[in-house]
Amino acid sequence: MTIKSWLLSLVAVLIGWIGVQAAVMRVSDAAPGAIALFPADDFVSHLPANAAVVGTGRYWVAVQHPGPDLGAQIYAAGAWLVLPAGLPGCLPLTSVTQAKRTQ
Repeated sequence: MTIKSWLLSLVAVLIGWIGVQAAVMRVSDAAPGAIALFPADDFVSHLPANAAVVGTGRYWVAVQHPGPDLGAQIYAAGAWLVLPAGLPGCLPLTSVTQAKRTQ
Protein backbone atom coordinates (compact mmCIF):
# COMPACT_ATOMS: atom_id res chain seq x y z
CA MET A 1 0.00 0.00 0.00
CA THR A 2 1.46 3.34 -1.01
CA ILE A 3 1.38 6.48 1.10
CA LYS A 4 -1.12 8.06 -1.28
CA SER A 5 -3.59 5.18 -1.01
CA TRP A 6 -3.08 5.07 2.77
CA LEU A 7 -3.89 8.80 3.07
CA LEU A 8 -6.94 8.44 0.82
CA SER A 9 -8.16 5.56 2.99
CA LEU A 10 -7.64 7.65 6.12
CA VAL A 11 -9.63 10.55 4.62
CA ALA A 12 -12.44 8.16 3.60
CA VAL A 13 -12.63 6.73 7.13
CA LEU A 14 -12.71 10.24 8.64
CA ILE A 15 -15.49 11.39 6.30
CA GLY A 16 -17.44 8.21 7.02
CA TRP A 17 -17.06 8.66 10.77
CA ILE A 18 -18.29 12.26 10.59
CA GLY A 19 -21.19 11.14 8.40
CA VAL A 20 -22.24 8.48 10.92
CA GLN A 21 -22.06 11.01 13.75
CA ALA A 22 -24.17 13.51 11.79
CA ALA A 23 -26.71 10.77 11.01
CA VAL A 24 -26.97 9.93 14.73
CA MET A 25 -27.96 13.54 15.43
CA ARG A 26 -30.45 13.58 12.57
CA VAL A 27 -32.35 10.40 13.47
CA SER A 28 -31.76 9.88 17.20
CA ASP A 29 -32.15 11.67 20.50
CA ALA A 30 -29.42 9.56 22.12
CA ALA A 31 -27.02 12.46 22.69
CA PRO A 32 -27.63 14.83 25.61
CA GLY A 33 -25.73 17.58 23.82
CA ALA A 34 -24.37 18.59 20.45
CA ILE A 35 -21.58 20.47 18.76
CA ALA A 36 -22.84 22.86 16.09
CA LEU A 37 -20.14 23.45 13.49
CA PHE A 38 -20.04 26.64 11.43
CA PRO A 39 -23.13 28.23 13.06
CA ALA A 40 -24.80 31.33 11.64
CA ASP A 41 -24.02 34.69 13.22
CA ASP A 42 -27.39 34.80 14.99
CA PHE A 43 -27.34 31.10 15.90
CA VAL A 44 -27.70 31.48 19.68
CA SER A 45 -30.73 33.76 19.38
CA HIS A 46 -32.56 31.07 17.36
CA LEU A 47 -32.02 28.25 19.88
CA PRO A 48 -35.02 26.98 21.89
CA ALA A 49 -35.64 28.76 25.20
CA ASN A 50 -34.51 25.81 27.35
CA ALA A 51 -31.29 25.14 25.39
CA ALA A 52 -28.01 25.95 27.11
CA VAL A 53 -24.79 27.03 25.40
CA VAL A 54 -22.03 25.23 27.30
CA GLY A 55 -19.04 26.16 25.18
CA THR A 56 -18.01 28.19 22.16
CA GLY A 57 -15.15 28.50 19.76
CA ARG A 58 -14.46 30.34 16.55
CA TYR A 59 -16.26 27.78 14.39
CA TRP A 60 -18.36 25.80 16.87
CA VAL A 61 -20.93 26.06 19.66
CA ALA A 62 -21.66 23.33 22.22
CA VAL A 63 -25.34 23.06 23.15
CA GLN A 64 -27.31 21.05 25.70
CA HIS A 65 -31.05 20.66 25.44
CA PRO A 66 -33.28 18.44 27.58
CA GLY A 67 -36.03 18.02 24.99
CA PRO A 68 -36.43 15.87 21.88
CA ASP A 69 -35.25 16.72 18.35
CA LEU A 70 -32.02 18.40 19.44
CA GLY A 71 -30.34 17.89 16.07
CA ALA A 72 -33.27 19.25 14.07
CA GLN A 73 -33.57 22.30 16.31
CA ILE A 74 -29.88 23.10 16.02
CA TYR A 75 -29.99 22.75 12.23
CA ALA A 76 -33.05 25.05 12.22
CA ALA A 77 -31.12 27.59 14.32
CA GLY A 78 -28.48 27.86 11.59
CA ALA A 79 -25.73 25.25 12.01
CA TRP A 80 -24.16 23.67 8.92
CA LEU A 81 -23.16 20.43 10.65
CA VAL A 82 -24.28 18.98 13.99
CA LEU A 83 -22.32 16.28 15.81
CA PRO A 84 -23.31 14.51 19.05
CA ALA A 85 -21.66 15.36 22.36
CA GLY A 86 -21.87 13.78 25.78
CA LEU A 87 -22.41 10.20 24.64
CA PRO A 88 -20.78 7.61 26.90
CA GLY A 89 -19.11 5.85 23.95
CA CYS A 90 -18.01 2.25 24.26
CA LEU A 91 -17.47 2.38 28.01
CA PRO A 92 -19.99 0.56 30.18
CA LEU A 93 -22.56 2.74 31.92
CA THR A 94 -21.88 3.26 35.62
CA SER A 95 -24.68 3.79 38.11
CA VAL A 96 -23.93 7.54 38.16
CA THR A 97 -24.11 7.78 34.36
CA GLN A 98 -27.34 5.76 34.30
CA ALA A 99 -28.88 8.03 36.95
CA LYS A 100 -28.01 11.13 34.89
CA ARG A 101 -29.51 9.65 31.72
CA THR A 102 -32.83 8.85 33.41
CA GLN A 103 -33.33 12.39 34.69
